[in-house]
Amino acid sequence: MTIEKVTLQTINNRYSALSESSCCLSCGGAIDYCDVKPGNTCLDLGSGRGNDVLRLADMTGTAGKVYGLDVSDGMLKKARKNAEKFDVTNTEFIKSVLEEIPLDDESIDIIISNCTINHAEEKEKVWKEVYRVLKKDGYFVVSDIYSTEPVPKQYRSDPQAIAECWAGADTKEVYLQTLQEAGFKAVEILEQSTPYPKGEIEVASWTLKGVKK
Repeated sequence: MTIEKVTLQTINNRYSALSESSCCLSCGGAIDYCDVKPGNTCLDLGSGRGNDVLRLADMTGTAGKVYGLDVSDGMLKKARKNAEKFDVTNTEFIKSVLEEIPLDDESIDIIISNCTINHAEEKEKVWKEVYRVLKKDGYFVVSDIYSTEPVPKQYRSDPQAIAECWAGADTKEVYLQTLQEAGFKAVEILEQSTPYPKGEIEVASWTLKGVKK
């Protein structure tokens, strides 16, 4: 089995086990920086228990639609139960890796994500997919992790460390370059933390916004 498949299974197992807990699994509050309008179509990458999806669904109203995308079976099951519990009908939860978003070109107004993209094996593909599915003048708001120096190889290939939301991190410079190459030419840093230790390095959390022009 490849490292990528082992990593996906580890992430699935870890977050499925956490799906019924009350712990906070996010490194930021991307939704708080969104100006959601009635009728918008939104997407949450790494939607977890579906809390932000339900909030977005309320903001966009029944004329809009909100998709939640996650790779964890347990989280998806919990999210669907939550939507049913609160009688929210304008949502859809999809199991998929981030590198292959199963939605049409230019179909989304707003994309959010909290501490998820660092898990992706091929971040260049993720950001190209984000750019592809966004409508013109649509935007993303993403909270994520960056490293202050390259993550050592022993952590990058450790599925457990990746599942803990830091070993897959890129440096700030690489992260911003990836966004540029995907098509996002003007990216705004909305907030960022002071670096803190993980393994043999330091990482920081930040929230970014980019508009598709």
